[in-house]
Amino acid sequence: MSDPVRMEIDQETREAIREAFQDLEKPVTINVFIGPNCRYCDESLKIAKVLEEEAPEKNGKKLVKVRVYEKGKDDEEFKRQKVERIPTTTLLEGSIRYTGTPSGEEIRGLVETIIRISQEDSGLDQTTIEKIKSIDKPVHIEVIVTPQCPYCPYAALLANMFAFEAWRNGKRDFIADTVEAYENPDIADKYNVMSVPAIAINGVLAFVGVPYEEDFIERILDIVERRKKVSGPEVISESATGL
Repeated sequence: MSDPVRMEIDQETREAIREAFQDLEKPVTINVFIGPNCRYCDESLKIAKVLEEEAPEKNGKKLVKVRVYEKGKDDEEFKRQKVERIPTTTLLEGSIRYTGTPSGEEIRGLVETIIRISQEDSGLDQTTIEKIKSIDKPVHIEVIVTPQCPYCPYAALLANMFAFEAWRNGKRDFIADTVEAYENPDIADKYNVMSVPAIAINGVLAFVGVPYEEDFIERILDIVERRKKVSGPEVISESATGL
C-alpha cells in the first residue's frame, strides 16, 4: 500500500506551480520546522523547496523564500511561532500553519494562499473583513484534512484568508491551522472526524465540509465573541466552497 503522505512532484506539477506563480507580486517566506526522528520532515522540506525553485525572481531575488528551523537548534523560533509538532510549515510568522505535510491536494491550497498573500488580496468580501477586524479574542481554526481529499484545499484556503486578514490588521492570535490527519490522528480523534474536511474553532467542531464564507465568519463570531452554546457540528455541502 502506497503512503498517502508521500508524493512524486513530476514535471507537469512543477510547470503548473510555475505558471500559477507568475501572478506573484511581493516576496513570501515559507518557514519549515523539522527535527530528528521525523518521518515526514523530508517530505515537507521537499515540497517547500519545489515552491521556492519554481517561483520567479524579482530584482534578482526569488519571490518565494524557504527558511528551515530545526528542533533542538532553533527552539526560540519554535516558541515564537507557537510550533509544537514536526513537520510544520508556516506563513506570516505562524498565523497560517500546516501541521503535518501539505502534500497531495493540499499543495493547491498552499500555492493559492501564497499567491494571495503576495498580491495582498484575500478575495474575501469586505463585510467579512470588517467582522474579522472586530474580533478581539484569540481564534484557533483547525482544518483537518487528508492528502487525497479534493475539497480540503478550499476549506484550508478559506481559513488561511481569514487568518491573513486578521494578520494584516495586527491580530497575531488568530491562527489558521491545517492539520494532516494521518500524521496527527490524535487531533482527528479528538473531534471524532469521520470525513474531511472538518473544521474546529477554538476546540469546537463547527463544520464538516466546506462552509460558505458568510456562515464561517458568523460561526466564528458565535463561538469566540458571543459564547453561544454550540449544539453540534454543522454539516455543509462539500460543493459549497464559498470562494
